[in-house]
Amino acid sequence: MKFVIVFVALFGLALAAEEATVVRSDSNVGPEGYQFAVETSDGKAHSEEGQLKNIGSEDEAIVVKGQYSYVGDDGVTYSVSYIADENGFQPQGAHLPVAPVV
Repeated sequence: MKFVIVFVALFGLALAAEEATVVRSDSNVGPEGYQFAVETSDGKAHSEEGQLKNIGSEDEAIVVKGQYSYVGDDGVTYSVSYIADENGFQPQGAHLPVAPVV
């Protein structure tokens, strides 16, 4: 019975959600890196590029740089840029809290 209630609730949410369409999509994937960009009709955008670093060494890693934006429920467009590398995921955005410098 619980499954039916959850299913009906999720189905209702899916029907209420506005369907977005992709208005732009570009990508380029190679052996040593990639890049892509996507924009949708609901104001979302995401672009990213990744490159292999220290190819063939013990320290080989991928470095990813990107950004995404979306329109919040309050009508404001929020943007986040980020780097993900050996130091982890490092997002930056005007609306994100910043850790104090110790």
